Amino acid sequence: MSYESPCISVCVMSPETGLCLGCGRTISEISDWAALTPEERAAIMVTLVRRMADAGMNVPPALVRWLEVSC
Repeated sequence: MSYESPCISVCVMSPETGLCLGCGRTISEISDWAALTPEERAAIMVTLVRRMADAGMNVPPALVRWLEVSC
């Protein structure tokens, strides 16, 4: 892949929140990811941990580590 992605290969959508259990993105964010600009992707990435926590979801340590290195 030539673009950064927060995917940690835990690709399951939560029916309660509409967010991926692995990365916290919505299905539209996931499907549009390759077409987004680096700035649009960065704007989404900085919200992932907070949105998962706000939704009461467990934030995978692998996602936190990836974001610490990538953002």
